[in-house]
Amino acid sequence: MERWKGKVAIVTGASAGIGAAISEQLVNSGLKVVGLARRKEKLDNLAKTLHGKSGKFYGIKADICNEEDILKAFNWAKENLGPIHILINNAGLGRPTSLIEGDTSDFKKVLDTNVLGLTICTREAVKDMRNNKIDGHIIHVNSVAGHYVPQVPNMNIYPASKYAVTALTETLRYELNFIGCRIKTTSISPGLVDTDIFLANGYLVDNQTVELLKMMPKLQSKDVADAVLYILGTPPHVQITELTIRPVGELP
Repeated sequence: MERWKGKVAIVTGASAGIGAAISEQLVNSGLKVVGLARRKEKLDNLAKTLHGKSGKFYGIKADICNEEDILKAFNWAKENLGPIHILINNAGLGRPTSLIEGDTSDFKKVLDTNVLGLTICTREAVKDMRNNKIDGHIIHVNSVAGHYVPQVPNMNIYPASKYAVTALTETLRYELNFIGCRIKTTSISPGLVDTDIFLANGYLVDNQTVELLKMMPKLQSKDVADAVLYILGTPPHVQITELTIRPVGELP
């Protein structure tokens, strides 16, 4: 991680859970971390807890569904901190509905966040890395649901969005190879993580779902952050294209 010290990393969905844990690990490793999220008060609280660490955290209010927000945040980072070296596409959400009866607005929100927002952030990061001749790293926080469809109620369009992330990671790797660019790209696919994503996205609406989640083994956000540091710590000639991590005992 020494080569990343003092460099700029952008983390989306940084206000809580996995994004906050990744931001903390990067700041502790000496990076200048720009955290993007909609909840500015949570970003400010995180900045306070990370004050005085080896690196520094900067919270920027941005909705990943809004391209203008993304462009403004990236421009702020470049103008105030320097070129981008690392992008962690962590922002993601689901909606507790079904393919059979769901609203188009819910489907669109998931795709705008999990697929289009990720793609726009990636484009902007790669453009800046290439303009500054930086062999950076793009990491997509994917999911095991990007490799198989879990038999869980109300998943609807979420697995499809994560399958898209799997394809986007590999497509980006091909595109970078075709132009002889040494920017790395990685998909990290966690199993169930103990965060507030289910509560925040309205999934905990019935006792059956609550009890099911209680019984299931879970990773902690720090486990995913540790995996991100492992990926970033590989030497320049090594590329981890896909890393799947699960809690022991997770099915299937």
